[in-house]
Parts: sequence; C-alpha cells; structure tokens
Amino acid sequence: MSFGIYYYPEHWDKSQWERDIRNISEIGFDFIHLSEFAWADMEPQEGTYDFDWLDQVIDLAAKYRLKVILGTPTAIPPVWMGIKHPEIYRMGSDYLRGEHGTRALQSLSNPIWRDYSKKIIAQMGQRYGHHPTVVGWQLDNEPEAKEDYSPTSQEAFRQWLKEKYKTIAALNQAWGAAFWSQKYADFKQISIPNADHVGWWGTNPHALLDFKRYTADTQAEFLDFQVAILRPLISKNQYITTNYTATTFGADPWRTQKLDFDSFTSYPNKGQANIGKNGFRLGDPKELSFALSYFKQHDKVSGVMELQPGFVNWGAINPLLQPGALRMWLYHCFGGDLSFACSYRYRQINYGAEQYHAGMTTLDGHSLSQGGKEYQQVIEERKILREAYDPKAKKPKILEQRRTALLWSHDNRWSLSRQAQTSQWNTMSFFQKYLETVKSFGATAEIVDGEADLKAYKVVIVPAYEMVDEAMLKKWQDYVAQGGNLVLTIRTGVKDKRGHLFQGAYAHKIYPLIDAEIDYFDQLLPNAKGTIKAKGQEYYWNNWADLIHAHTPENVWATYTDQFYAGKSAVVTNTIGKGTVTYIGVDTDTGDLERDILAQVYENAHIPIANYPEGVYVQWRDGFWVAVNYSSEDYGLTLPTDAEILLGTPTVPSGGVTVWTE
Repeated sequence: MSFGIYYYPEHWDKSQWERDIRNISEIGFDFIHLSEFAWADMEPQEGTYDFDWLDQVIDLAAKYRLKVILGTPTAIPPVWMGIKHPEIYRMGSDYLRGEHGTRALQSLSNPIWRDYSKKIIAQMGQRYGHHPTVVGWQLDNEPEAKEDYSPTSQEAFRQWLKEKYKTIAALNQAWGAAFWSQKYADFKQISIPNADHVGWWGTNPHALLDFKRYTADTQAEFLDFQVAILRPLISKNQYITTNYTATTFGADPWRTQKLDFDSFTSYPNKGQANIGKNGFRLGDPKELSFALSYFKQHDKVSGVMELQPGFVNWGAINPLLQPGALRMWLYHCFGGDLSFACSYRYRQINYGAEQYHAGMTTLDGHSLSQGGKEYQQVIEERKILREAYDPKAKKPKILEQRRTALLWSHDNRWSLSRQAQTSQWNTMSFFQKYLETVKSFGATAEIVDGEADLKAYKVVIVPAYEMVDEAMLKKWQDYVAQGGNLVLTIRTGVKDKRGHLFQGAYAHKIYPLIDAEIDYFDQLLPNAKGTIKAKGQEYYWNNWADLIHAHTPENVWATYTDQFYAGKSAVVTNTIGKGTVTYIGVDTDTGDLERDILAQVYENAHIPIANYPEGVYVQWRDGFWVAVNYSSEDYGLTLPTDAEILLGTPTVPSGGVTVWTE
C-alpha cells in the first residue's frame, strides 16, 4: 500500500514549495495530490492558461522522488465564468441558483458548463498526459449527484424519461399517475418532482425515485464524459479514478462505465459517540468497514483518496483524536487490501472555510501534527512488513469457506428512505447490522450488486432488498438449489422495479423460496418491547415484525410470544436442492437475534466462524493478519502457537493494532 498526501501550492508562498515537498518526501510519502480546486490559477481569464506554477511543483515532486496524482478542477469554476454565464450553476428546490464561492454548485447537464470543463481537462491532458511523474488522475471531487432543478436539468430529465419509457402512457403506468389525477398527456408537461413544494408526504414516490436515478445517471455520465476527454491524451500507465464519499448515497459509483477503478473519501470521526467512553475519539468503525467492502471488491483495485488527518472543522463536535486512532484507520485500510491511502492534507491552512481542519503539519507549516507522526510511523513500519513479506503466501482456506456476499442497491435505498413507514427505520443502519455481524464472524464480506454472479459465495445475505423481478428471484432459487445459503430479511421482494407493490399477498413472490406466507407486518413504539423466543432464549424487538405462517412447523426458528399474534413465526428456514434459505422477519435494536440466527446458518453449512466483539476487525492480506480495535476496551487475541507478531502484542489495546504471520 502506497501513501500520499494532498498539497495545495496555490495556498502558499512560492518560496515555501520546495521546503514543503522536501518534507513530504522525508516523511516517506510516495505521491502528492494536486490541482483539484485550482481552476482559477490554471485559467485566470477565459482562454488564458497558466500552468507554469504547476510545472514547477511537479518538477519539485520529481526532484524529491514523489509521484503525482492530478485532480480535474471541475468541483469549482473561476469567478469570471459564473459572471459571464450564471446558468452554469444548479438550482435548488427553491429555484434559486447557486453562486460563486463554494464547490459542487454546477449544473452538470448544462452545455456551457460541459464545454468549459472539456477545454480545461483537454489542456491538462495535453500537458501532463505523458509526464513520467504523473501516475493518475482524480476526476472532480467527492461526486455527490446533487439535485438540480434548473431549466437545463428540467429538459434533461424529460429527455431521460423519454429514453426510459418511450411513451407517455408507459410513464403514466410506471408512475401510478392515475392516483390523485397526476396523468400527463405529453413529456413536455413534466417537471422535476419537488417535494419541498408539493409536500414531502404527497409527492409521487415513483417520480421521486426516477429523479434520484436521473441525478445519479447524470453524475456518472459527467465522470464518463471527463474520461472520454482524458483517455486519448494520456499514457496507458496513468489511471483515472475519482473519490466518492465512503457512504455515498446521492451518487452511485456502480453507474459509471469508464473509470479504471473507484476510490473513496472517509472521515470516520465526526464527534459522535461510537463505541464506549473513548469512541468519540476513535471514530465510527462502520464507515470504513462499509467502504472497504463496497469499493474494494474481490480482485479489484481501490484506495482511500482522502482519509481524515486529525480533528475536523465541520463535525457536530470536533475533538482531538486519541493518539493511535489514525494509525488504526490506516491499518484497517491495509488489512482491507487497499492499494493506496492518501490524506487531506499536508498543511493546516490558516485562512478560509477549513482553517480549523487538521493537516499533517501544524500551523507553522513543518512541525508534524499527531496525524503526521502516525503517518510517518506507519510508513516506517511498512519496512518491517516488506521484510517479512512472503510472495508465496496463500489465503487461508477458512476465509474462502466464509466468503459472504451482501446485496446492495441504491435504488432500494432511495425507495426505502422515501417510504420508511416508521421513524425507527434507517436503511443504512439496517444493512450495516448484517455487514458488521458477518465481519464479527471473521468472514470476508463483499457488497455486490443484485445482478452479480453469486456462485463464488458460501453465504449470500439480502438485507431489505425491496424491489425485485422474476429474473432475480430465479437467480436466488438457482443459487440455493446448487448449494448456496441464502438469507433474506424483512422488506425484501415486496415491490417490482418500478416501486409498485406486487398485486397479491404481501411479498408473495418470495413464498416459494421461504416455504411460508407473510400475513403482513407490525411496528411498535420506540420504547416498547415485543418478545420473541428462539433457541430457548428470549429476545426483544420494536422496529419491525413480519407475521409469518410457516408451511412446515419444523422450519420455524423463532416465534413471537406476545401481542395479539403470539405464536406467529418470526424466523423460518427452508431447504431447496442442495442449499438453504433463511428468512429473518424481524428487526431488533440490539441485533442479538439476527446474530444468533446468522451463526446458525453458518453452523448448519459447516462453516466455522470467529466471534469478535463490536469494533474489533481481523483481516488477512498478502500473508499478514491484521487486527484493529475501535472499542474502548482492550481485546485479547487467541493466536496459534506458530504466530509471529510483527507489530503490537497479543492484546490489542483500545485504538490499537496487531499484525502477525502464521
């Protein structure tokens, strides 16, 4: 794993550039990241380009043996452009345009904006596309797919709908436009659905889902548009990526077609409570955990392009990190098999909107901050790992046995969030509950698209996968019949791909899979406790309960023991061919029931599992076992007698790391 750092020469006096770049090299960084917000410096006036300053910085990087990643500057244009063409800014739901002064305010569908973007990207590609020091390109910055209600976007949305539905009759049917007299006679009559004006509750959910899809498609197409400009101008040795946010939900990374790979941004600590008394200084482990499983899938390249360097300035609370926390995050990334880890930024700036945001150095520009010291420590420790590296190391068979997929869909997330049905529903938290449980078993967990091939996975978990079609249901059935172990949960298979509830019994499309029927679902008040009995134990729920009638009593794994439907099933299992289907029809706060049911699934499949506590992750990479501990309590590892500890001790302290070989 290589290490990099963001550097903004345009922020500093030219006399300090060489000192800074020399220091970056002496710390041990492998590359610097430049230019993502520097359009005003590269094109100070329309059509007048100035790259001399950037040439000097890249030459300094080469002098000090640093490689360079260049960012295209399309996150924020120079002021002259917006004065001449205010229509380049997107409109909010209030129909007011954005203004110059911050990032990500552009209307991505606007042709004038596209033309200016094309020109600056082409200039950069022509100048640096074969520069031996430049190894890669980052497009834009943290693509967010922000909603745009501008006239250009309105027309682009109508065109998107035309291409999707072909006829207005098909759109009316897909949108359920017969409800509340919402029918359209022509695509020209359609405006982007605006929940802020129509009303959140009453806005057509199918139209809103299409607006989300359109917005994500537009963002993805804008990135592919940039790739198409760059690719002919650059060396085959230069890669093209971007830096999505770790838990991205507006943009959908799987919609892009032309990037070499995805990378991501992660700020694990925003002052929230997290795990135990020290959690607010250690960060939320679930953020990096999700990103590592989502962006770094099996045999694919990925990296963290922007990792929190210390305190930030925009959290609800911005505490100092516990010493060692950043080092722990870096080893979490290393264990997650990332190719690089880059941090924003080298210097803490003394002016601007992020002047209270940490860097690798303190305000004097050269003394290392706590985060800088920890980066330097990890870079030094890399030498130890390189000496111990065995290129012949083979992945332990146990990890292949435990290999698990979790199905994810942005469409489902958008749909479920629009119609949550209860204030206690959070799609992301629900998904993470299952992801974290699988990782606590020591399993390799990959987040995959619903269309993915499932044959390689011993267990496939489908958390709240609301919208399905016949092809997907058949794929699940075939997977099970061939020996797979499928776990379905509440809110799965209840709608078609348009977001329409299936006509018939609730979720009846999955009945053949689970060998059961679902009467309907229930919810309790936030502080209520419903009771369930499973495996001789009592569990509590209050969020969601599917009332299941099992066709075969022996298939029941959990039963409700109170409410007026006491005796109804909460969890059932079924055998199809060589495999199994387990349906978990309840959502609990603690996740204890879900954990025990999943453990039973693995046990029945003869897959041995670990039992790591919350916040402890044990990963394998290139012959190294890596343990990190986000909890507030020390954790004692159980190591084999032939284990050789390279870093740390058998007890992983709170915020600590242990690395060993076997």
